[in-house]
Amino acid sequence: MTDYLILVINPGSTSTKVALYKNEVLLREKTLRHDVEELRHYNTIIDQIDFRKGLIIDLLTDGGYKIEDVDVFVGRGGMTKPLSGGTYLISQEMVDDLRSLKYGAHASALGSIIAFEFGKTYNKKAFTVNPVVVDEFEDISRISGLKEIERKSVFHALNHKAIAMRYAQSIGKKYEDINVIVVHLGGGISVGLHKKGRVIDVNNALGGDGPFSPERTGTIPTFPLVDICFSEKYTKDQVKRMLVGKGGLASYLGTNDTRIVEKKVLAGDKEAKLIFDAMAYTIAKEIGSMYFVAKGDIDGVLLTGGIAYSKYFTDQIKTYVDPIVKVTVYPGEDEIQALVEGAMRVLNNKEEAKEY
Repeated sequence: MTDYLILVINPGSTSTKVALYKNEVLLREKTLRHDVEELRHYNTIIDQIDFRKGLIIDLLTDGGYKIEDVDVFVGRGGMTKPLSGGTYLISQEMVDDLRSLKYGAHASALGSIIAFEFGKTYNKKAFTVNPVVVDEFEDISRISGLKEIERKSVFHALNHKAIAMRYAQSIGKKYEDINVIVVHLGGGISVGLHKKGRVIDVNNALGGDGPFSPERTGTIPTFPLVDICFSEKYTKDQVKRMLVGKGGLASYLGTNDTRIVEKKVLAGDKEAKLIFDAMAYTIAKEIGSMYFVAKGDIDGVLLTGGIAYSKYFTDQIKTYVDPIVKVTVYPGEDEIQALVEGAMRVLNNKEEAKEY
């Protein structure tokens, strides 16, 4: 088997996670933290490209590696046009769309752009894997109830797919042969129906529908929302911030940190328990909706993401779901590992790289 030195780049709003692998063996990993004041010097996330590239090169040099020795670059995917799931060869067209910000601005875009630029400079391949815009909806899943609004597929596709594949392997099957419901529990919560290798329905975890989360409202009553919008008390941006950022647990309990909330619950705080349990309740309702549109043909329900470390919380969901279908918990969201696994599937000819 050919050995590949793989550099994985996963940018966030105030950090850049970088990992160096030899095939799927981790050699070096570090999260580079970026001072908020320093980032304010840049007008857009695109302006941060050279700054972050320099830090990555310095990190490799400090570890005794050279950027030109890397064989493959893998970057997290950003907001582009809708794509089917899989590993993509990053192209100039994809990078142009990311740079334009026409599909949305998010720091994740820097992953693909930086990977592409390194690959172009050193004549190496650059990949991205299952970006947040993965769209495998069936036509019926797109209908919202209002003709002017179409349901969109925006979710934690990278972690969803990686966990579903891991579960399939654990039961001796292929991802394309199973039906599962995957629940990503993070700052945003997404509940997706994976049917024979495709996510045919999922709530929009960013400013859309579904359960409420630590900082997002999810589905809320529409008429009261309309009243808030036209009350003249809030600007459009303020309302959006209420829905994403200051909604969910943050709205009720003043924090989006589930660890703090859980401590309050275990200490006997009745209000914290009610709200925390209600979040689990809304997740169970969303799982139920996916279960029945799958006509009960489900091989398992998989809970993943940072909140899945909370046994209290996952046990709450299990009380609703376990009597009907088995629940398996995969705590955390190892996006770096998911990115390198996606690249290796292509490099080992287990999967064909897709084009943008």
